[in-house]
Formats: sequence, structure tokens, C-alpha cells
Amino acid sequence: MSGQFIDAEVWPEGSLEVLSRFEVDQLQSSGSGGLYPLLRRCMLAVLNADSHMDDARVLLETYRDFEVGFIRQDRGLKVSLKNAPAKAFVDGKMIRGTRELLSAVLRDIVFTRNEIIDSGRFDLSTSAGITNAVFHIIRNAQLLTLPAHVNLVVCWGGHAISREEYDYSKRLGYELGLRGLNVCTGCGSGAMKGPMKGATIGHAKQRIRGGRYVGITEPGIIASESPNPIVNSLVIMPDMEKRLEAFVRLGHGIIVFPGGVGTAEEILYLLGVLMHPENAGQPLPMIMTGPASAEPYFRKIDDFVGATLGAAAQNRYKIIIDDPQEVARQTAAGLEDVLSFRKEHGDAYYFNWRLKIDADFQRPFVATHATMSELQIDEGLPLHVLAANLRRVFSGIVSGNVREDTAARIESEGPFEIDGSRQIMNLLDDLLASFVAQHRMKISSGDYDPCYVIK
Repeated sequence: MSGQFIDAEVWPEGSLEVLSRFEVDQLQSSGSGGLYPLLRRCMLAVLNADSHMDDARVLLETYRDFEVGFIRQDRGLKVSLKNAPAKAFVDGKMIRGTRELLSAVLRDIVFTRNEIIDSGRFDLSTSAGITNAVFHIIRNAQLLTLPAHVNLVVCWGGHAISREEYDYSKRLGYELGLRGLNVCTGCGSGAMKGPMKGATIGHAKQRIRGGRYVGITEPGIIASESPNPIVNSLVIMPDMEKRLEAFVRLGHGIIVFPGGVGTAEEILYLLGVLMHPENAGQPLPMIMTGPASAEPYFRKIDDFVGATLGAAAQNRYKIIIDDPQEVARQTAAGLEDVLSFRKEHGDAYYFNWRLKIDADFQRPFVATHATMSELQIDEGLPLHVLAANLRRVFSGIVSGNVREDTAARIESEGPFEIDGSRQIMNLLDDLLASFVAQHRMKISSGDYDPCYVIK
């Protein structure tokens, strides 16, 4: 061990199944079809838990000599780490929670490649096939617990938030924990960590020993949003769209804290899904909240939603400012409506099969200069199509901010060009400018250099 680096050998901990020799060879291979680059990236992010670094390139450069290997023994598989982040260890021993998250990385990478992508069992060109794949990844991660209860609250929000906003998210998490509610987030820092941290105290006071702190991530963002150490159930979905679907299939209610473009993407995704006619009568409580200082942020988003998607979309959420107790009370009341609805229709409590999600919200979107410039954004589109394309705009900006491959493409070819109707472009430009002014884009780069231009 030397300073910030350490070499170690660790036994996986948790839900990892025994790996075959073929699977180990896959994980060790850097060639075509090999999983080593993906494995290394995700493991490094887990070992760097609780980091305030949100630039993947800086992380990967800092630990450029980090290596992962495997030692086969009669007792099972041992993981060998070289030049790993020392913060993942205490007195030379890896923190147990970190070992569990490392096992989750192994489990999900192997399962997704062999059982979802290569097996031929899932038709990922169809909406039903994608939902089926999401279900199986979640089930394999042991997130579908029985007996099931309607008590999982998804909390969205940014990692680049102020201390005041972070403390507010903790206070609300505490109120959720006191009411016996569990928390699911994107597993990173900021508004993803705060609700979990608060909930642990609420659960402790209520002597709840089985509190769930579920983290859902994907390989493209895990290096810039390393899992926080409170997560006790981690799942790595193969792409952003399946990650978003996992949130709304698993969760029973949604709370949105202040954030930036990533949070705006999540809001537009959910509103686009809820606005489908088949979802009109289905309850899924959604509350946007933060301290008094965050009110301008939410009013800006509310104005944008109203001007682009209309009053019907605005009616699907509430905005409650600076009142964590009231948010928790209304969330708990909303979950009672969800419970009644699912009882009435004989629906599962653990996975929302009934929710209709169009393929436009499921197909993976890869942000390139071509795909971003080709997005159609104008008032003449059906609202669910407009919501889907706006979601892709924000997804592309997130990718330009946090993915090292996208950032390198932008450095080479210039910023993404976003074009559409003049009215919506003005609204979008104004919204994004407010995110920049409020320092909600990135926390590692100082002054923000936009990865986009509005035409």
C-alpha cells in the first residue's frame, strides 16, 4: 500500500453466483466480446465510492494503473486488485459493503452479457422484450423481495447540489424512514445519497433492521457518479433507458430533488410515460421538492413543462417547497392509493407490469453529433413523441458532460448542435442557461464549458 493506492486479494461478498471458466475468461479478455474494460470501469467506480469527482476522465487517469484479475481456488473465485483506491479499505481490509457492491458488478456484467444479450431469449427490438429483460436483470439482482410491500420511494436529483439542498434531502429521507418507507436512487452522491443517509436514522429509530437502500446505475455514468456507501442493493442496468424503466417499474412513488440536466431527463421521461392514455388512471405520486432556495429551479422546470407538454403534464406532479414532513406525509398517502389500485386490479406489488412504456422511451439513444442534430423538436409532434425527443436532448447533454468517450468526441468535432422550433429552442436555451448559472452542470471542471449549442 502506498498513499492512495493499494494491492489486495478479496473474496466476493453477497449474491455472486459461481462463475464458469468461460465467464471468467470473458471478464479477463480485452478483445472483441471481452468484458474486461467494462468490468474494470465499473469496479473502479465502486472502489471510489463517495467520491466528489464527476469527471470520468479524471478518475480513469488518476487510477490508470488499476488492474483486476482472478484467482481460481477450490473454495471459489478470488478477485485480485492492483493499484486500487485505498479509500475502499480499512487497516488493509476491504469494507464489507464495498465487497458486496463489487460482487454486484460481477453478477450484473456476466448476467447481462450471457443471459440477456447473447442467449437469444430476449427480443430487444420489441417493447415487451425490453421490459422482460429489465425484469430478469432486476430479479437476478434479488431486488424483487417477497412478501412485497408498497413502500419503495424513488428519489431523483443531482450530485452537484448545494450543502443546503443536500441537508434538505437528508431531512426528507429521515421523514421517509420514520414512516417505514425504503429509498431507491441513482446511487451516487448529493441528492442520491442524502435521502438514503436520512432514512437510515429514521429506520434506526423505528427499529427497522431490514431497510432497503437500492441503487440503480448504468456503465455510462457509473464512473462519474460512483455508488455511495449506503447502497445495500446495487444493480447495473445495461443502458440509460433500461435504468429509467427499472426506476418506474420498481418504485411506488417518485420524489424529485434539485438537480440539473440529468434530473430534467428523468422528469421528462416519467411525464412522457405517464401521459400515455393507457396510464391515465394509474396512480404514481410524483412530488418535486427542495429548500426555499431551490424554488426558482422547480418553477423554471414547471414553466418549461407547461409551455412544451401542457397542463395535463403539470397535473401529474406537485411542487412542495421547504416542508419535508408534508412531502413525506403526502408520499405515504399516495402510496396508499397505489396499494388500493394494485389490490383492485390484482397487480404485483414488486414490479409494475401494467405501466405502459412506448418503445420511444425504451430504445437506447447514443448521443452523437448526427443523432443530436436529427432530433425533431417542434409543437406539431404528438406530446409523447415530443417528450421522448426532449428527454433525448437532455440525455445527450448528460453524456457530453460525464461520459469520457462522448467528451472526447466533442473535443474533436465541437459541441452538439440542437435544432428545432424557435419557441421551444428559446425555452430550452433559457432552461439550460439557468442550470449553468446555478452551477448545476458539473462540479469538477470549474467554469462550465457547454457541450452543446442551441441553433
